[in-house]
Amino acid sequence: MQYLDKKIQKRIDDKLKLLNSFRPLPASAVQKLKEQFEIEMTYNSNAIEGNSLTLKETYLVINEGLTIKGKPLKDHLEAKNHQEALEYLYDLVEKDKKNTFSENLIRSLNQIVQQNIDKEWAGRYRNSGVIIGGADHKPPEALEIPRLMLNLIAWVRDNKKKMHAVELASILHHKLVYIHPFFDGNGRTSRLAMNIILMQSGFPLVIVLKNDRKRYYQTLAEADKGEYVNFVNFIARAVERTLDIYLKILMPSKKGNEKYISLADLAKKSKFTEKYLNKLARNGKLEAHKENRNWLTSKDALKRYMDSRERVRK
Repeated sequence: MQYLDKKIQKRIDDKLKLLNSFRPLPASAVQKLKEQFEIEMTYNSNAIEGNSLTLKETYLVINEGLTIKGKPLKDHLEAKNHQEALEYLYDLVEKDKKNTFSENLIRSLNQIVQQNIDKEWAGRYRNSGVIIGGADHKPPEALEIPRLMLNLIAWVRDNKKKMHAVELASILHHKLVYIHPFFDGNGRTSRLAMNIILMQSGFPLVIVLKNDRKRYYQTLAEADKGEYVNFVNFIARAVERTLDIYLKILMPSKKGNEKYISLADLAKKSKFTEKYLNKLARNGKLEAHKENRNWLTSKDALKRYMDSRERVRK
């Protein structure tokens, strides 16, 4: 069964193909984007788990080595650890794009994420049961973890050539947080592991935004019941957001390049309300990506949506 919406898949594949057509990309621009996305992912991934540092504070802790007054030491360590885990991830993918996905790799990611925070259990599977606050899902017993992790690695190996990378990465993410193999850092480890699959397939770093936290947990809960469609397409839209940002900055400027505008501005130039356009964007029907809290799209994207709707009617 295919969970990834075919229209979103085509858009993603087309945008990745377009991005690849401009390779090799300008080194300075790529480095700047890499640094920007590392800070953004570190902030968002930690904030989803309750870290109190703002985006600017995360930047200051990582790049300037500053200590933020009134913020817990743990929050500072989480920022530094996540940044180190991302560097490890980039180095891994750069050295070997076909690097074998393994238990050791997942444990190494968790070890880096949790170093200096939980020295005893960083990178080690838990040895007792856990309860996830606010969730219906009860993770498997500790004795089951080794077997489940072996099965997970086998599942990735068996499906790597059968599934679209976005689908594979999304379901891997869910399966890993479902097993919940570590006492802490499971969400961060899973989002990093997901990115290894995506980056091995040529995608830039993909970020789950803190502002989408409610939808993220809601679709994860649906996946707990075997309903993967919404979660896979939620991740797919995060993938598309990254591609849109890269293309917007890295594509050679030429006449006809799409100009991204807010939904409010597009509503003024169309027959649709901002609320309706927002719904289309959230459901993946209108090509759009988020910058901070705002959805951005283009008049061309709306035209493509209208044309596709017209074809369906015919």
